[in-house]
Amino acid sequence: MFLALLVSGLVVALVVIGLFVFGLRRRLIQRSGGTFDCSLRWNVPEEDDRSGKGWVYGVARYNGDRVEWFRVFSYAPRPRRALERSAIEVVSRRLPEGEEELALLSDAVVLGCLHHGTRLELAMSEDALTGFLAWLEAAPPGQRVNVA
Repeated sequence: MFLALLVSGLVVALVVIGLFVFGLRRRLIQRSGGTFDCSLRWNVPEEDDRSGKGWVYGVARYNGDRVEWFRVFSYAPRPRRALERSAIEVVSRRLPEGEEELALLSDAVVLGCLHHGTRLELAMSEDALTGFLAWLEAAPPGQRVNVA
């Protein structure tokens, strides 16, 4: 009986510690400001794929001339992807359709982009999209910026 209570207590403690670390990591990412909720779908196929597969929920952070993207359900302290402003080319903008509506946040807008020749999609709120497009357009003189 004592062993069962001890094991149960350890499991509960580990779960609580894990949740605390998730929250602490999110606070550390947001500490410097300039963050927004942003789902990412990397290496999108050429044909229209609105199945909702491949979307990963995350948090993006502006850092100079880069947007750093962090997975929400990860303990990694470093960003999973870093997108350079000069390499981002916006090619489309649309609302989620079909199963995508279930995979993304309720007010999301999907932005189709190219980054060093890789097709990707970013899903964010309308307010975050306005800020993201303004950040892209605010590139220093001489940088090529393509915003659809």
